[in-house]
Amino acid sequence: MKLPNDHILVTGGAKGIGAAIVLDAAQAGARVSFVDIDVAASEKYLGELRAAGHKVEFERADVGNFADVEQALKKLVAKQGDFTGVVNNAGVGSSADPVTMTDEEWDVFFAIDMKSIWHTAKLTLPAMRKAQKGSIVNIASIHGRLTAPNYFPYGAAKSAVLGLTRNIGIDEGHNNIRCNAVSPGYIMTPLSEAWYAEEAGRYERALSVQSMGRVGQPIEIAKVVTFLLSDAASFVNGSDWAVDGGIGARSV
Repeated sequence: MKLPNDHILVTGGAKGIGAAIVLDAAQAGARVSFVDIDVAASEKYLGELRAAGHKVEFERADVGNFADVEQALKKLVAKQGDFTGVVNNAGVGSSADPVTMTDEEWDVFFAIDMKSIWHTAKLTLPAMRKAQKGSIVNIASIHGRLTAPNYFPYGAAKSAVLGLTRNIGIDEGHNNIRCNAVSPGYIMTPLSEAWYAEEAGRYERALSVQSMGRVGQPIEIAKVVTFLLSDAASFVNGSDWAVDGGIGARSV
């Protein structure tokens, strides 16, 4: 897929799935800007990308803070022009107890995993409407449709992301702006590696339900995202793309 003349924003772009999306979009010819809270990792990655000849910019931003994101995006637009595509990748996990979870913990979690997607749309849609073209890709999760014990309220947030994706897609379609979601299954990232290492046998149990006998790689998510950003997906809107190796097709 090619992204000529595109400027793509990726949130949470320093590591894991986000880093793979940044690289794949850059390799497709796009100007890419990413935000992240990990400045050290971001600046290191930025240097590597620029050394490879890619047009990439970075600004630190906490996606749970609207003012933070607004300031970062203004700087990135000044450097590389208006955004033609947005990938909402930044997020955190949650395994809270519904009784002991506090209102503050709930608000912080939803500000990152759900509200931030509205905020980036609020900031980037005006330019897309003016250009009469754009593509937004939201990284959801298989937990938006099916979940497992000890994922409260992660599943609720990802279900909300899917609903928001459909709303934006339907409402903005007449402006030639598309909005789709990608729902990863078990993907090997630094975060998931640490999670597997926390408990003996956890990785083996994860593998036991994989019909393909393995977990996915970040680049396998990135390739689908790049497709959805590109003109090759010009009639794809309001949809959810499961990239899960078939785990969502299981009944048991």
